[in-house]
Amino acid sequence: MQRKTKNDQLSKEDSKRYTRNFWKIIIGAVALGFLFILSVRLGLFGPLPSFKELENPKNNLASEVISADGKVLGSYYAQNRSNVTYEELSPNLINALISTEDIRFYTHSGIDFKRTFTIIFYNLVGKRQGASTITQQLALNLFSEGRSRNTFKRIIQKFQEWITAVRLERNYTKEEIITMYFNTVDFGAYNTYGIKSAARTYFSTTPAELTAEQAAVLVGMLKGTTLYSPIKNPKNSFARRNTVLENMRKAGFVSRQEADELKAKPLVLAFNPVSYGEGLAPYFRATLKEELKKIFEETSRTKADGTPYDLDRDGLKIYTTIDSRMQRYAEEAQREWLQKLQEQFNREYRNRDPFAKYQVLLDQGVKQSGRYWWLKQNDASEDEITESFNTPTEMSIFSWKGEIDTLMTPMDSIRYHKLILRNSVMSMEPQTGHVKAWVGGIDFEHFKYDQVKVGTRQVGSTAKPFTYAVAIDNGYSPCYNVPNQPITIGNWTPRGESIGGPINLRKALAHSQNFATVDIMQQVGPVPVANLIKNMGITSPDLKPVPSISLGSFDASLYDMVGAYSTFVNHGVWTEPTYVLRVEDRNGAVIYEHNPKISVVLNEQTAYVMVDMLRSVVDEGSGRRIRWMFNFTNPQGGKTGTTNNNSDAWYIGITPDLVTGVWTGAENRAISFSSTAIGQGANAALPVYALYLQKVYADKVLQYTQGDFELPKNGLQVELDCSQYHNQYYQGEEEPESIEDRLGF
Repeated sequence: MQRKTKNDQLSKEDSKRYTRNFWKIIIGAVALGFLFILSVRLGLFGPLPSFKELENPKNNLASEVISADGKVLGSYYAQNRSNVTYEELSPNLINALISTEDIRFYTHSGIDFKRTFTIIFYNLVGKRQGASTITQQLALNLFSEGRSRNTFKRIIQKFQEWITAVRLERNYTKEEIITMYFNTVDFGAYNTYGIKSAARTYFSTTPAELTAEQAAVLVGMLKGTTLYSPIKNPKNSFARRNTVLENMRKAGFVSRQEADELKAKPLVLAFNPVSYGEGLAPYFRATLKEELKKIFEETSRTKADGTPYDLDRDGLKIYTTIDSRMQRYAEEAQREWLQKLQEQFNREYRNRDPFAKYQVLLDQGVKQSGRYWWLKQNDASEDEITESFNTPTEMSIFSWKGEIDTLMTPMDSIRYHKLILRNSVMSMEPQTGHVKAWVGGIDFEHFKYDQVKVGTRQVGSTAKPFTYAVAIDNGYSPCYNVPNQPITIGNWTPRGESIGGPINLRKALAHSQNFATVDIMQQVGPVPVANLIKNMGITSPDLKPVPSISLGSFDASLYDMVGAYSTFVNHGVWTEPTYVLRVEDRNGAVIYEHNPKISVVLNEQTAYVMVDMLRSVVDEGSGRRIRWMFNFTNPQGGKTGTTNNNSDAWYIGITPDLVTGVWTGAENRAISFSSTAIGQGANAALPVYALYLQKVYADKVLQYTQGDFELPKNGLQVELDCSQYHNQYYQGEEEPESIEDRLGF
């Protein structure tokens, strides 16, 4: 029997000690790990999302402007992101994501430990791979500012992701997690956040309609939005797309034959990068945004936490009255006619300098430019500023054939753009007040000033119906005759040409006769006219009760003028033009609902007589080219307007269903047509209206009738046929024989 030596006994004791120490280390490491994870959970290394935040995760959501026919006109955003529901996701998207990013997504609880340990092995042998599950990536997207480059911080962040991922799995279904992931993922360039924005930007479609190969492109980008961008790196994108398709095959989502066929297809995009100024109704959207900010401030509307709503981040749904089809028709009509009109305008200035007497306009243009302010902020002298504005530089300028890249001095650019005609269009339903089309200018990228509501211009002869309305409302007949000859009131002698006189009110309005209009103004007085104009919603600050308002000497917006004319069609009831119906928060709760103002400003007999007189403008007067040039035969009325020196051209047309206004002019009133034949409202504004209405009537889905105007409820009590008064017609020698008494006024 062999005796145990001292060394054997020491070895046994050492072994026991080593074993104890080993377990102490293991237990200590586990304890430290537990304490570390507990510290992370308690937020000692940085705050974790609270339960409330998990229930209501915050991310920047674009607010959408929605048309009356359910189309998204555009968005307000800090990040161009809009949410979708699970049902709006194509199965191709879900299959591509799971097969590529997290094949065991439906079986793990936030952390795929099998994959984690496998990835550790791969990384140790130099094959770098990611181990984050879809839920972990969602946690990163929702509750952190991106992956940290600091190793220690990244380790902390990874544990935070694990904890948050497990908590997300406890609070949400797998479908909700998939949906949240697609809504929060960043697709990199072109301000593209979330799958809805990505589908629209790269394929001009919706997430629900993405094909397998399109879904594979977008999911493939998630590994590196720049490296695998189909725009910047199409070869990489093509290869990555095919890798995703192969993953889908391995996972059983597509067959080998399907995968091979899809991988053989070329990379086909329908690239449509989103810009705020692009799309329908950019002027409307810009004006609407400022209006909503004002509404929220004035009404103190705030979120549940007391903070104000942010249109760029809170994902609001803004439901408007604009019809996307009618908006498109108005923009097309404007583009079609203004191209032709600009050519006519350019010919007038071919051999003369429009700025010879108006150097001040160029000086104003310089001082209003961004270049001038940048130079001033950098302490440039006036000589240096002048030199800069006269030095050719590369720039993009507006043209009706598209933006032109050219070499031009900034001063020549100012001259060029000041000679570009501007135009605005607004169309609304008179009964509801709903604005259906709003075109505030010709190109939002180059000319951002809205000429529908923000801008005001002198209204000219479009103001004349207001004077006639006061006369009719006070017992005058449309057949009442007035002299039609030069007239002087005080120191004011209006300009004009007479077609002969005396003339009845209907004919005077139809042919836009200045002298006859001023004469009737003298009879009814400027104060009632000014009051009526204000009651019809025109808010011009320079509206004064002076005789010249009968000829439109005041400025007004197209928005106000269209609203005022709608009163005639709507039986004397003024309805405030309405363009926003309601606003909902991201959860669908209504936070604002518009209640339009309504007031009766004319009796319905007067309103109908005015409609009939405005019909004469189209049938026999200054608006008759509606008939012979554009072949309209349906009942409609309107009024042309042309201001001094042909600076402003107007046309406001009425039908039983729509009232539409058009304004045309240069940026500055000093720049104008020299020819009245070209610059008058009948040529510079009316054709836009006519082209628009043709398109509206051609669209049978819109269902705008071409019927007649509705009579007053109790029937017409005014005789409109002037032949009935032939024996009592004022011939300029005597006053008419009690026409008012005969009509029962």
